[in-house]
Amino acid sequence: MKLDRKEILLALETITIAGEGKNMVESGAVKNVITFGDEVVVDLVIATPAMHIKKRAEDDIKKLIHEKFSPDAVVKVNIKVEAPANPNEIKGKSIPGISNIIAVASGKGGVGKSTVTANLAVTLAKMGFKVGVLDADIYGPSMPIMFDVENEKPISIEVDGKSKMKPVESYEIKILSIGFFTAPSQAVIWRGPMASKALNQMIFDAAWGELDFMLIDLPPGTGDIHLSIMQSLPITGAVVVSTPQAVALADAKKGVSMFLSDSINVPVLGIIENMAYFTPEELPNNKYYIFGKEGAKNLAADLQVPFLGEVPLVQSIREAGDYGRPAALQTASVIESVFEEITRNVVQETVNRNESLPPTEAIKITTMAGCSAVKGK
Repeated sequence: MKLDRKEILLALETITIAGEGKNMVESGAVKNVITFGDEVVVDLVIATPAMHIKKRAEDDIKKLIHEKFSPDAVVKVNIKVEAPANPNEIKGKSIPGISNIIAVASGKGGVGKSTVTANLAVTLAKMGFKVGVLDADIYGPSMPIMFDVENEKPISIEVDGKSKMKPVESYEIKILSIGFFTAPSQAVIWRGPMASKALNQMIFDAAWGELDFMLIDLPPGTGDIHLSIMQSLPITGAVVVSTPQAVALADAKKGVSMFLSDSINVPVLGIIENMAYFTPEELPNNKYYIFGKEGAKNLAADLQVPFLGEVPLVQSIREAGDYGRPAALQTASVIESVFEEITRNVVQETVNRNESLPPTEAIKITTMAGCSAVKGK
């Protein structure tokens, strides 16, 4: 019996690839069918790498051709796995009223990630956005100190008949941290599941209200807390903080790799270089590259992710954090302008990210208040 390509294509419309819903021809999985006498070659592209799905698709095609056309046909199935372009992976459940959730991470501790988070938050608020900060650094919470609310406690309020935590507010930022529920000298000695449960309570049992941005201050590294956050929330994107130092860059690279991995697949909005250089007050034109020069900038170029800007090593940034008043609140200062530029870049990359994803994504910036400068960039 002569094998006809068109008849085989028609017959393949009766087969569905597991988990895809449409038949393999309609879904575009069948890329080509070639016949040579009693031989048939089917080129197939599927989105799922699971071995059992590939095996089933191959077996279904062979069985169909043998039963419907010829039991003696030699059937070869070439299967290629390709993830869909711009996949719209919304993990976890969204929180009503929160437009964008941005994770601020670092591969290494001590690079100033929490300081950068606090200053991004107050700069976003100055631009007119409604902002919240979730301190997800369970074992080393620092947001209560940085916002001068160490002694505050979230109160319970009723929302739609349910009891919810009301975040603590400081400088127009809504904040929740495990630091509010422990004594300053008390160590949090928890295993991963307990820490994850506490985080989920601060996320879903809180009355966050309407927010344009929620910033999540993640702990250093790539561990249990990170996975819990990714599973619990649809993260809009991640910002990675690093110093220019080679040791920090190696860990920052791992942080970027975590977000871009197939299992997590969170867009990286960019890299911020902290402690980029030191300028003495008495020598304002001098720059000393104590931790190396432009390391994070070069890393961003190597990884093909945006470089969001550099923060100099300035004593007042540290002092402001210790006093509980983020340095970006210092009007007409160098630090204010530095964080304004970085924050505009974060907002712009968020807008770019939202516009490049399919329209079904749950997050969308609806206001650009205070960010007119972004458009001119």
